[in-house]
Amino acid sequence: MSNRIPLRENIAGERTLAAVTEPPMRESRAAFPRWTRRRLHSPRVSVVIPTHNEAENLPHVLPRVPSEVHELIIVDGHSQDDTPAVARRLRPRARIIMQDRRGKGNALACGFRAATGDVIVALDADGSTDPVEIPRFVAALQDGADYVKGSRYLEGGGSTDLSGVRSLGNRSLGLLVNVLFRTQYTDLCYGYNAFWTDCIDIVYRECDGFEVETVLNVRAARAGLSISEVPSFEHERIHGTSNLRPVRDGSRVLRTILRERMDRTAAGLAASPS
Repeated sequence: MSNRIPLRENIAGERTLAAVTEPPMRESRAAFPRWTRRRLHSPRVSVVIPTHNEAENLPHVLPRVPSEVHELIIVDGHSQDDTPAVARRLRPRARIIMQDRRGKGNALACGFRAATGDVIVALDADGSTDPVEIPRFVAALQDGADYVKGSRYLEGGGSTDLSGVRSLGNRSLGLLVNVLFRTQYTDLCYGYNAFWTDCIDIVYRECDGFEVETVLNVRAARAGLSISEVPSFEHERIHGTSNLRPVRDGSRVLRTILRERMDRTAAGLAASPS
């Protein structure tokens, strides 16, 4: 029996983003001939889900992950409840690993390193991101994108969890990224993303917290990847309290954006003829 996920050919509402027009990072597409990859008809999909005390939420999330995915990787942040046991009961074939530090960014890094599929899809364990949308993301990759991000602001997307304050902060930070990196992102701080596995070294930079989503989005743009947004609907967390703190984490996102911009400027100066 095939372990590959069947996918639609096209996606209603997909939005292809303009490529960065400034000089790209030194890690350019030309430096990576492996990116001339054959577009697979049915890519092996690795789903990475970071968890921390999500035992009550997993019964609402894991059954919705398509059974045809190549692998389901649960990265646990040393939960005090029975999250790993619940995950094993619900999905006996899931790979459960422990993260080596703390924070969402580190958990995703651990999952990315463990992935063996052609495509990686990252989503949350609290019920806010719907695994049923996975084929939409993978189909966009098959249509030619290197990196695909979900957007709650595109037609067909939405949120029942995004407060006015969080939405304002997200849009403001997104506008800053669009100005600094000449992107056209509609939704910067959202954790539903997918990319070809051979792009890991480019889109990920070591970080620990919720700023990981901004790191992925900015570095994909800096590298000149082909990026698409697809509509995604965010639901409220089912059980428990979110670890997200708008002011604290918004400040971390802002520092991340400025750091990436300074790195880009330094790389451009280093690449300029003397």
